[in-house]
Amino acid sequence: MRLDKYLKVSRLIKRRTVANEACDNARVTVNGRPAKASYDVKVGDKLQIQFGARTLCIEVLQVADNVRKDDACAMYREIPAE
Repeated sequence: MRLDKYLKVSRLIKRRTVANEACDNARVTVNGRPAKASYDVKVGDKLQIQFGARTLCIEVLQVADNVRKDDACAMYREIPAE
């Protein structure tokens, strides 16, 4: 699954266009490297997303195309910043 779609489906970012812009502006890194929106997300990847001054670090636990709102948080887990 594309990175921008994963961010939207997992509800980390509200809209796919916003997720795409975040990737274009190097606010999203995968395994320590800046990633494009077309990056193929895999289970076990570590993502860092910058929201202004705050940085969110997560590990991908599940990749699914359609997820209910209540189950979206099961797609990832937060990890301490490295």
